[in-house]
Amino acid sequence: MLKVFIDFKSPASFLALEPTLALAQDTGVPVDWRPFAVRPFVIPEEQADETVGERHRRVRAIARRDTHLHYAAVQGREMHFAQAPAGSGAALAALAGLDGDPVPFLRAAFDAYWTDQADLDDEAVVAGLLSDVNLALPDMQSARETLDSIRAEAEESGIFESPSYVIADQLFVGREHLPWIGSLIKAATVR
Repeated sequence: MLKVFIDFKSPASFLALEPTLALAQDTGVPVDWRPFAVRPFVIPEEQADETVGERHRRVRAIARRDTHLHYAAVQGREMHFAQAPAGSGAALAALAGLDGDPVPFLRAAFDAYWTDQADLDDEAVVAGLLSDVNLALPDMQSARETLDSIRAEAEESGIFESPSYVIADQLFVGREHLPWIGSLIKAATVR
């Protein structure tokens, strides 16, 4: 089982979805999709009197955004960064309480956020996305409790970013580790 911790507002999680699904299909490993909220991606505003450190953080954020956009283009995916990023709490809670295959919802939620800048903290928006993929909105109070429990477990395991992958008690942060994860999965099935 491959545990994958994601946040819909994470550009790296968005770009990891399809490669992770391809890895799962290629190796036959089941994926346990886990919600894990991270800070929204923002590029600090340029200030006339910014310090070297502030300028460095702003330039690095621009470079990260441009790298994400490059990889989105490589994947043939549309990706737009909002000036004021929306939340993802309701969608993460829904994922925590979801019954059924989450992949259609994952695709719908990521696309809604990164294409249309949908507010995934709005339960009505999330209910609409779930309805579009023939899934029901779970009991949100219970789902939020499950989300809190998942977060506590994740943090106890050392997870601090998304996407994060856990396989055979090994933690990998970032989609760049997918080839390594794939080789671990294949080596385990050969034994």
